[in-house]
Amino acid sequence: MSAKLSSPSRDVVATRTLAVRGTAVSSRPDALAGEEPMEIRVAGPGQCAVSVAVTMRTPGHDEELAAGFLCTEGLIAPGEIVGIELGDPGTVGRPDNVVTVRLTRAFDADTVSGRNFVATASCGICGKACLDAVVLRCEPLPAGPTVPREAVLRLPLALRAAQRAFEATGGLHAAGLFDTSGRLIAAREDVGRHNAVDKLVGAMLLAGRLPLRRSLLLVSGRISFEIVQKAAMAGIPVTCAISAPTDLAAESAARLGMTLVGFLRGDGFNVYAHPERIELEV
Repeated sequence: MSAKLSSPSRDVVATRTLAVRGTAVSSRPDALAGEEPMEIRVAGPGQCAVSVAVTMRTPGHDEELAAGFLCTEGLIAPGEIVGIELGDPGTVGRPDNVVTVRLTRAFDADTVSGRNFVATASCGICGKACLDAVVLRCEPLPAGPTVPREAVLRLPLALRAAQRAFEATGGLHAAGLFDTSGRLIAAREDVGRHNAVDKLVGAMLLAGRLPLRRSLLLVSGRISFEIVQKAAMAGIPVTCAISAPTDLAAESAARLGMTLVGFLRGDGFNVYAHPERIELEV
């Protein structure tokens, strides 16, 4: 499998701001999180590329985002990618804003014709017919592993330390993948937390490491239905968040056999589904 590397990242953009502090007003340098559209295309052998989705994302790790999106949406399986190409610089102003994923097999465009794949940075993929459609595409997660309570509590500080772009801008979400001892495996940032998750999953898919049966996922902010879906498709058994889950996220986790943790802060957290994976006794 081959992939052309992305152009230099535009995840952090320099700007100037007018700062008002009490009665003082001053012009000072600042940094903003980058946000640009990216079109994801797919093609099988000898096929013309089919446009599957347009997502607003923070530039960087674009090949991983495309691969992870296709995997977590159930459009491809691990091992089916033979190459990833960026747009033609002669026809596209920003080549990495168009990513084409080439497969070992023919791609059936009918698999996307009835689904709405327009994503925003704030809410992820909208227009899912129902939770049942996701359950049909994703087998319930198997039992295990068990995770020490202390390992769960260590996740936020480890993820925060890895948030380079957030440190500069204060405007990006993050997703971190951990082993069962709480050690950080990889972290990704994006204006959309669903994109950060797709970048993580894509990185593991391209490295041949799916399914992630012995991994924990931590996302900044809240957990939505889309985050649970994507984690389940990658085989992640424990998903955590700094903030709250939605009701559909909790219902999805319960049905898919996923341990769901919210409000992971300081020395505590809430468990909304399948607490048996966490060693809660002190």
